[in-house]
Amino acid sequence: MYVRLVKVPSSNGSVNEYVRVVESFREDGKVKQRTVAELGRKDVLLEVLPGLRRLLLGEEPAGPGEEEILDASTWGPVLVVRALFEELGLWGIFDRRLGRSRGQVSYTDRAFALLANRLIRPKSEHGLAGWLETDYVCTRDGRRFVPHWHQRGRVRVHHRQLEAWYRTLDRLIAAKDDIEVDLFHRLRDLFHFKPEFVLYDLTSTYFEGAGDPEIARYGYSRDGKPQNVQVLVGVVMVAGWPIAHHVFAGNRKDASTVDEVLEDLKTRFGFERVVFVGDRGMVTEGTKTQIQDREQGFLMGLKRRRNPQLDGWLESLDETKWETCPVGLTAREKKSPPQTKVQEVESGEEGLRVFVIDSEERRQYEQAQRERSMEKTRAAFERLQARVAAGRLVQRDKIGEAAGRILSRNHGSRYYAWRLQDDGAFEFFEHPTHLPRERRLEGRYVIATSEAGITALDAVAQYKDLMEVERGFRHLKDVIDLRPIHHRTQARIEGHIFVATLALLLERLLERRLTEAGLDFSAAFALEAASTIRLVEFRVPEGPPRRGTSRGSPHAGQVLNALPITDRLPPTPPEGQETVL
Repeated sequence: MYVRLVKVPSSNGSVNEYVRVVESFREDGKVKQRTVAELGRKDVLLEVLPGLRRLLLGEEPAGPGEEEILDASTWGPVLVVRALFEELGLWGIFDRRLGRSRGQVSYTDRAFALLANRLIRPKSEHGLAGWLETDYVCTRDGRRFVPHWHQRGRVRVHHRQLEAWYRTLDRLIAAKDDIEVDLFHRLRDLFHFKPEFVLYDLTSTYFEGAGDPEIARYGYSRDGKPQNVQVLVGVVMVAGWPIAHHVFAGNRKDASTVDEVLEDLKTRFGFERVVFVGDRGMVTEGTKTQIQDREQGFLMGLKRRRNPQLDGWLESLDETKWETCPVGLTAREKKSPPQTKVQEVESGEEGLRVFVIDSEERRQYEQAQRERSMEKTRAAFERLQARVAAGRLVQRDKIGEAAGRILSRNHGSRYYAWRLQDDGAFEFFEHPTHLPRERRLEGRYVIATSEAGITALDAVAQYKDLMEVERGFRHLKDVIDLRPIHHRTQARIEGHIFVATLALLLERLLERRLTEAGLDFSAAFALEAASTIRLVEFRVPEGPPRRGTSRGSPHAGQVLNALPITDRLPPTPPEGQETVL
């Protein structure tokens, strides 16, 4: 990129010079130029250049008689989300499905702000107001959202502004089914995929407070919060895109949701035959029967423990028959990318194919988890051993109860065993059978499929995509602040989750465009790089307010080129209506 001066004659006969940022590109074998940004008139820029330079470098502000900097808000991440919003056609979809707003701001513009906030700086509807102070977020016609502060107890945001956001959540969840179908059709048109494999997985998310008793129930907590009520969230992905999600009561069993999801795919999306991809929690004989009764295929992870066939499959492995799997984006970001291998083994069951996967990354993780658990169990046994040796615990049944409690924690029974010597001494030792088996399992998992035509590498790729659903869950809960949930009504709970899943879709689209541009950037890294782009509003002496954007970091420029974004400025708002609440 380079700077170019362009002479433009005015209506009074004078000639003004304008400054443009121009870049060269190649098209059809020819070198062409295009304008990246209009910076304004040369004479005006010369006046404000020293002050702008000080501002962007974080130096002392300008003194009296020089240009006045009115604002310098973070703009790049919102600019990126606006481009993603536009590509997915969400402006039109939301306008059709959400209806007209009673206020000055459309539901679509408010929905954009909610989605951008979840993706850029996840906050609750209360915390969103603070984000509006630092980031430039505006409606389609350029009116900037500003917070309406009003202290009322512990809540610092005016209740009218909060209600506007909550009404938007209500509208979103009321239109959820239609919006998801519209987005699926849009994605299919953009990327020309066929729904051959359907990936489905569940997570749980807990409540601070009681929640709605219809869905907020006690159940198996993946968050380690069994004392909190929760809901289950199931996400359906096709060709790498999250196309639908479901919210279930917190006490539902994973496998019990499968038939409901399959029926929804048929009635709402018109899917005929698909291969259902699910994790270990989905695998029951009833689940497989439901899938096969619907004439669907399956590809599922199998349980490693309490699986009598697993030892035979592992023993049948041939070290010369491993196939190396391609390295994924996340692994490529590491200096020494971990390897994944796969091998098909005889299942021993007609119509069932079994693949054993060996993952270095998973082995490292599971080995570290085992070592931590073993250390905690060893320390507990040493304390028990000291009590017995000191004579503070002598009854055999009491010693056995104490040892049993230790083994029940931290998966201790997988690693250790114990015995009492004839002289009453307590002894613990590494389990001669269980521990070697645990070590042999580390880094290895098993998937099975009913599909005869799928290759081993394709099977791993599809199952890895399912793990990407799990990564999306971590994003939903940790980054987009899905948990904990504070809403009390079912509609608000589901609306909150819907916003999070839509933000996950936008993140997926961003990562897709970055990959296509040859950039090994995660979505989080790209948004962080884009945050170096600021919208600067300033006033020269005795002149009207003006604005422009900072160039940002080189990585920010790469992100904008990947989308591609050429117009960096937000829309100019109507005069006298520069802000909205």
